Amino acid sequence: MTAKLIIDNGIVVTMDDDDTMHFGGHVVIEGKSILSMGPGRYTGEVADGDRVIDASDKIVMPGLVDLHYHTAIAKGYSDHLPLWEYLDTCWYPMIRALDPEAAYWAALASYAESIKGGVTTVNDMYRQLQGLARAAEEIGIRAVLSNDVALPEHNLDTLEDNQKAYEDCHGMGDGRIEVYVGIEWLPLASPELLRDARQLANDLKTGIHIHLNESLTEVENSKERFGRRPTEVAYDAGLLGRDCIAAHCVWLSDTEIALMRTTNTQISHNPSSNAKLGNGIARLPEMKAAGLNVGLGHDAAECNNSRDLFQVMKFAAVIHRAARVDASLHPAPEIVRMATRNGSEALQHNGGILATGKNADVILIDTLSPMFTPLRKDDPAHIYSHLTYAANGSCVHTTIIDGRIVMEDRQLTMVDEATIVREANAAFTRVLERIPPVG
Repeated sequence: MTAKLIIDNGIVVTMDDDDTMHFGGHVVIEGKSILSMGPGRYTGEVADGDRVIDASDKIVMPGLVDLHYHTAIAKGYSDHLPLWEYLDTCWYPMIRALDPEAAYWAALASYAESIKGGVTTVNDMYRQLQGLARAAEEIGIRAVLSNDVALPEHNLDTLEDNQKAYEDCHGMGDGRIEVYVGIEWLPLASPELLRDARQLANDLKTGIHIHLNESLTEVENSKERFGRRPTEVAYDAGLLGRDCIAAHCVWLSDTEIALMRTTNTQISHNPSSNAKLGNGIARLPEMKAAGLNVGLGHDAAECNNSRDLFQVMKFAAVIHRAARVDASLHPAPEIVRMATRNGSEALQHNGGILATGKNADVILIDTLSPMFTPLRKDDPAHIYSHLTYAANGSCVHTTIIDGRIVMEDRQLTMVDEATIVREANAAFTRVLERIPPVG
């Protein structure tokens, strides 16, 4: 018999269709799945080998899903640049200079920060996927990985690299690690490359991850080169679909929103990155009104400086109200759903909800802090408000992924955090020294 993990006497935020909360409730995990959950204290058998976690004064909720993510090696480096200049002077030189070991340590550092902030799943587009998969397997995170594929002249990844990564890494970590087909963005691609990416994804029976309509310069580039806007090009190439995660989508036209709806393409909204890079504010109200499934992503720590998805939640909640002069937009429960259930649904995972049979990706939030004071512990609206507007990643006490505790009492359990920090700093220095001088 598999030992059970019993989380007892917590504020259980289920994220089910009715936004059910159980005050003083319990969640029982067996193996990789939720065995049972409900109101009241746990009254079942506690067998030898079972573990009981006292969740008094803690919120128990589904883990967060970071739907658009890049492992990052140069956080805090080369700020204050617009997107295209930032990519050309910082991002692309860095990732071209990556070696597998640097990617491994950068991924461990990235995933460590995410786990400590309550993220249980990342949708990570980067390079050197074998190193990323190794890091994800060791630290215990659930990871969907994709290559940074572009046309050959841009010296990034190819579809052949992506296929090799799929063959090497898909299914690692006892199934926690998946490999999608990644496309960098339209300025470094062509309609033919998009068609080939769709064919490869179909052949491998996997998904697609792409940046679309992130900036006005991208839209203008697409119109000049192809005579159509980026999402129109992707649609004509057959790239869009239920298995496609389209990141950013800041500058979608009405027609492009309709194309997203027609193809059931999934959207990652990344408001804090979009704001920092000066890319604008996505049309989230129109996307939601069209019935699109929208999750949240932090993008990359280089263009965000934080992997804290609670911070992203607050940006998503307030930035549209400011832009539209409408305080009624996107209430707190909707934002929490975007960060949990919507992201999980976008990746077609069996998670994002605390319910019997769902993936045991669960986090515990400590409410004994000024951020949660005052708190009416029997008031769902008050709890959702604090999760959206007041909390940050430091409130996360315990992170459970696939039924395994990967962080407890703010301490990572699978890896040594001090070693990761030292090695990630050293990797940054090595990569920086490998970049050829400009001019």
